[in-house]
Amino acid sequence: MSEHYYTPRPSVEHDLHTIEETLRGRSFVFWTDAGVFSKKGVDYGSKLLVQTMELAKQARVLDVGCGYGPIGLAAAVLAEQGSVTMVDINERAIELAKRNAERNRIANVRILQSDLLAEVMDQTFDAVLTNPPIRAGKETVHRVFEQAHHVLVPGGTLWVVIQKKQGAPSAYAKLESLYSQVEEAERDKGYWIIKAVK
Repeated sequence: MSEHYYTPRPSVEHDLHTIEETLRGRSFVFWTDAGVFSKKGVDYGSKLLVQTMELAKQARVLDVGCGYGPIGLAAAVLAEQGSVTMVDINERAIELAKRNAERNRIANVRILQSDLLAEVMDQTFDAVLTNPPIRAGKETVHRVFEQAHHVLVPGGTLWVVIQKKQGAPSAYAKLESLYSQVEEAERDKGYWIIKAVK
């Protein structure tokens, strides 16, 4: 199987460069590299998730599969009096996310290498955000939903972006089996933003 971004240690040669993006009205500059998800620019699904998600200013937020950081860093700006924990299995993504937090002067973040939520299962969060690693398979994606349910406070919210053709209907059904309230918060260009409340 060819290597992809859902790997602890990408071996593909580095191709470090910066991209500029505007998320929720704020300009960001992100370092990106080969071997990480959506390296040429923030993908449409992540942008739609950032545009749709609702976070309280004091929220404790978890970004699962943070990549080089666009969702988590945008969340940290929204939850300015709270904190965001960003996790990814890919060590190259983690290094980039740390650099990007610094580059964009965002201090209310913690960035950890973690296989899904393994490193944070003993913590609690008000919201979990994920553009899940579809290429890692349905079982892995559903494990994200289960582990997110475990770490969310009662009434906490999971925000998921997933393409219809990549399993949005089955993801929705899985979420309905776990969460007390599930709704489609947004739908555009084949992407669904699903909001699930514990």
